[in-house]
Amino acid sequence: MEISAKEARSKFSSLLKKVEEGDEIVILRRRKRVARLVAAENRGKRLPTLKHFRASVKIKGTTLGAVVSREREEARY
Repeated sequence: MEISAKEARSKFSSLLKKVEEGDEIVILRRRKRVARLVAAENRGKRLPTLKHFRASVKIKGTTLGAVVSREREEARY
């Protein structure tokens, strides 16, 4: 697909959707090819969300709050 630079500016988000679907967009300036918009080849693995990370953490033993409270009570006379 070929499109003028002016039209590409106004329709950029829809062009990105087409590129994600596998299309190739050629951008023209004064009827000459100046750029080519293609999908990135290496998208890489995304990191898990913070919500998933927190759900994966399991607490072992006593919590820090419980330890601090116990130490404060033992330190008092």
